[in-house]
Amino acid sequence: MRQPSTEWRERIAADEDAHLKRVAEVIGALQRNRSAKYGQGRALHRKQLLATTGTLEVLDGLPEPARHGLFAMPGAHRVLARFSNGGPEVQSDRLPDIRGFALKVLDVVGPSALGGTTDHQDFLMINQDRLHTRDSAELVEFMAATTHGPASDLLHLFKAHGLGGGWSRLRTLFAALGKKFNGFAAERFNTAAPLSCGPYAVKVRLKPVGSPPPAARSKDIVADLRERLAIGPVHWDMELQFFVDEAITPIEDASRVWPESETPIVTVARLSLFAASDAAAKQAEAAKFDPWGGLAAHRPLGEIMRARKAAYFASQQGRAAA
Repeated sequence: MRQPSTEWRERIAADEDAHLKRVAEVIGALQRNRSAKYGQGRALHRKQLLATTGTLEVLDGLPEPARHGLFAMPGAHRVLARFSNGGPEVQSDRLPDIRGFALKVLDVVGPSALGGTTDHQDFLMINQDRLHTRDSAELVEFMAATTHGPASDLLHLFKAHGLGGGWSRLRTLFAALGKKFNGFAAERFNTAAPLSCGPYAVKVRLKPVGSPPPAARSKDIVADLRERLAIGPVHWDMELQFFVDEAITPIEDASRVWPESETPIVTVARLSLFAASDAAAKQAEAAKFDPWGGLAAHRPLGEIMRARKAAYFASQQGRAAA
């Protein structure tokens, strides 16, 4: 097992500003297209499945690499959680999709990653430990094709990458979308891309605590979570997985899994969520969940995260949430 390292570096391309402008344009067009179809809403993770409130209890006695930002001091924070489907479509929950778990941690005060101060820290996680592209360039062109419908985005893969490359990317995409999902209370969630923890770099993960509550009566993923929450609080451990070196834990390649066998993993907090409510659903639907709005100590890292800054701001403007 290697030790956490502070020797991480970001690489910024000379033309990145122009690319980020392109990201904002594509996200804006996708959002306008879907808003015309479904009404005002997010560009991605449009379909909110459930929302709830709870607490995040930061643990005492953490090792030095973890004691930064939100985790510098033990104590309890209020949270707002939003569960969603990842795509821009409003479709049946039984269809394959990437599932989102967005967490807004409140009762926070400190310098913001965007400048000034902030009163919250957001973690946006999915039921995947990596993304299906190494950076945003390929992803944004795929989303541009998505604006014209599902057939267009699949055709784009073959036009852009040839027959062999298209099939390879299609298999990767279908593997991500088709990953077996056992429900929000039983799955691990991951930021997939890194962020800072003071001078260190980490990925943030949620792991269900112990055995899940008794099996729900419904196979529907929303009913399953709602029933579990009605029984009592549902718990996850929040973990930090640390950067060790560029070869094993790359900052700029979001398609690479950080191997658990070679990276330190520290449990830093216990998340407890309570019964879902209409009030939480309204609050979450109106809220901004943005990793860039949080603490400077947890600044998002890497090209994918910098592209998300442009994408999220364009989406927030599109739904008058900025």
